[in-house]
Amino acid sequence: MPNFYKPGALAACSLVTVCLVVGAALSGCEKKSNETATADTETSKPAAEKSLWPRVQSAVKKDPAIEAKIAELLGKLSLEEKVGQLIQPELRQVTPADVTEYSLGSILNGGGSFPGENKHAKVEDWLALADGFYNASMSTEGGRVPVPIMWGTDAVHGHNNIIGATLFPHNIGLGATRNPELIKKIGAATAAEIAVTGIDWSFAPTLAVVRDDRWGRTYESYSEDPAVVKAYGGKMVEGLQGVAGADLLSERHVIATAKHFLADGGTEGGQDRGDAKISEEELVRIHNAGYETALAAGAQTVMASFSSWQDVKMHGHKYLLTDQLKTQMGFDGLVVGDWNGHAFVSGCTPVSCPQSINAGLDIFMAPDPNWKELYHNTLAQVKSGEIPMARLDDAVSRILRVKLRAGLFEKGAPSTRELAGKREVIGSPEHRAVARQAVRESVVLLKNNAQTLPVKANSKILVAGDGADNIGKQSGGWSITWQGTGNANTDFPGGSSIYQGIAEAVDAAGGAVELSANGSYKNKPDVAFVVFGEDPYAEMQGDVGALMYKNETSLALLKKLKADGIKVISLFITGRPLWANNFINASDAFAVVWLPGSEGVGIADVVLTKADGSVNFDMKGKLPFSWPASPAQSPLNHGDADYQPQFAYDFGLTYSDKIETGLLDETAAQAVAANTPDSAPIFNQRVLNPWTLVLLDHRNNMLPVTTSSGELGAVQVSSEDRQVQEDSRRLQFNGSAKATVTLGSTTRTDFTPYIESKGALVFDVKVNAKPDADVNLGMHCGSDCVGEIPVTEQFNAAAVGEWTSVSIALECFAKKRVKMDMVLAPFMLSTAGRLDVSIYNVRIEKNATAPVCAE
Repeated sequence: MPNFYKPGALAACSLVTVCLVVGAALSGCEKKSNETATADTETSKPAAEKSLWPRVQSAVKKDPAIEAKIAELLGKLSLEEKVGQLIQPELRQVTPADVTEYSLGSILNGGGSFPGENKHAKVEDWLALADGFYNASMSTEGGRVPVPIMWGTDAVHGHNNIIGATLFPHNIGLGATRNPELIKKIGAATAAEIAVTGIDWSFAPTLAVVRDDRWGRTYESYSEDPAVVKAYGGKMVEGLQGVAGADLLSERHVIATAKHFLADGGTEGGQDRGDAKISEEELVRIHNAGYETALAAGAQTVMASFSSWQDVKMHGHKYLLTDQLKTQMGFDGLVVGDWNGHAFVSGCTPVSCPQSINAGLDIFMAPDPNWKELYHNTLAQVKSGEIPMARLDDAVSRILRVKLRAGLFEKGAPSTRELAGKREVIGSPEHRAVARQAVRESVVLLKNNAQTLPVKANSKILVAGDGADNIGKQSGGWSITWQGTGNANTDFPGGSSIYQGIAEAVDAAGGAVELSANGSYKNKPDVAFVVFGEDPYAEMQGDVGALMYKNETSLALLKKLKADGIKVISLFITGRPLWANNFINASDAFAVVWLPGSEGVGIADVVLTKADGSVNFDMKGKLPFSWPASPAQSPLNHGDADYQPQFAYDFGLTYSDKIETGLLDETAAQAVAANTPDSAPIFNQRVLNPWTLVLLDHRNNMLPVTTSSGELGAVQVSSEDRQVQEDSRRLQFNGSAKATVTLGSTTRTDFTPYIESKGALVFDVKVNAKPDADVNLGMHCGSDCVGEIPVTEQFNAAAVGEWTSVSIALECFAKKRVKMDMVLAPFMLSTAGRLDVSIYNVRIEKNATAPVCAE
């Protein structure tokens, strides 16, 4: 869950700029007819063969005493108190007083959210705030019924919001270990560190089976193979929650969350929040695998996915949330939404979405300042019958069941619990030892010519590269901050960089080690470890258009060291497989270290020998994802009909292997700009493939216009003749609400050659009536990847009724964070006011004349 919406930014009419994706697989909106949109909750798939979906027997059985207590509490809670249980505000937007007034059932802290907005908040600060919220929830003021609040956090690779916590390798690295029992240990260690801060609930594990590695959350997935995810899901739940019948939800454990249900890793093109256009059989066989074991182990919460299945948003998918998850698979815990995820359901806004509750969502994750509006609207919808009372009572019962099973009514204030405030547990030696083991078992060796590895620890060693002494880079996203950026080594007290781990071992063995990010050295080394790779990123911002690693500085460094006659070992930091043949060719040995987290010392364990020259730890890691043979080779999964990877799934050399890797093909790195036409037409007399003209209203309803006209909410489009019949489109906005006209696609287009050739978005426009409000022209490449340029002045300056040309440099959109290699919508015209314009010949052109970008 991200922490990216600015307060007040996501008003009902502004979803366009955040979620628009076009066509049938759009990443934040749904395709709807020209008539009144049908709510997602009313869209159900035909009844499937029951054998497709498993029956799951949870290890946590219903307790008659708990069920009786639920019934008792339901009889006491007022309608207002029940609705309050459904609302989950974010830490920065809620106070203890709010908890009492609205009887809130839970809160969360998003990535990069801290007590008092202090990144370096101490354990005591977290615990004091937890006490404040708990005490507020237990108030009997005004006759209210006390129900303990739950606090949820994204502890996805350790308690990663806390300075000094143990940060384990991200899931992709854990998938390389093929060690389910280790996963359970990691879950238990994470739970203990969470418990120290008084937090009750972890939004983990992620059970995505990623099938297209261009997705920015690939590193949050254990593997492309559902069998690995299935083997890990239950073990992580047992680690976090404890084992049913033994230590389930003791004071050393926390509530686990299986997420994101369902097929978040199966979206078309790897689009974040996109659409999984797959069969129901594939949905169950591949993407439900981890949920089977997680639910069987007793996972008490499930988080709904931002994504869609066959055009229906999961936050509004009754067939999957209710019919299959709750009824068929027997899940009796609660379903929580993702960060404002309900707002992307067709017909919904951040402050109103009965469709989600009716579909089976039990808790709205409502991080915006206007969550109180959501509360009041939901209360009104229950009173009117739009949300049936039975559905409300079912949701509240599920929330109470989880709280009662977790012992929250008996545990007392967070500060009174077993591990509360025990700072020595945060980053304890025992936990770091588990993380260190995970690091060394996760490294995958792709190349080891002439048995370059392991390196004798008493050698003369150079450690180079921008990742050599950079704990933040090796930890990746979700590390203190949401995107994992803005951190220094001092933000990871007790942790070790890869260089620090190597230096410690080399010094102990009597060798010599030198650190130099740029590869310079005073004394020529025997061998150089070069540590480089992807910089930190998290969801949305991590999506890429092609699986290619580009870094001319790092490549030049490898080649320079080779030219100096030095053995070169590349340690590649990455959150996904990437085509890097040129880097592999320039290396004597090439090892993928993934995103190892805070214990970089684990790398030294496996790449260096013992002091006596014998192997310390052998290479054990195996590829959890297939490694591409070209940047365009995605999706790529073992079992594909035409499976031709560079390195196959499950590949990984050990030190006993005597395989010499020849030169790999580097031709895929050659530029394609020379073969790119000077103009890329988008609309020329008609909408050209792969583009579609789509209307979007302020409530996320969409209408693809495939004929000569269409109307949706405040905007309508019609055909117009300029030179030949119906060669233009007239766009009329009536000013009643914000609306957008888009030319977009469900597949990405790479416009990099155009931006490199000083290209521009160019179109002809005829202003029929000047705007009476701001008008923006946008370009879109996915969630949080939208750039808008104001064009109000150009439209006002144009002579009414006369055609003129508008040209906006692609660089202007790129400066607004649009990634030109993965464009989904190159043209998005939006306004909340009145506007009447006609457009003709929309295209992307090289070497176009365009005004300088406004700052």
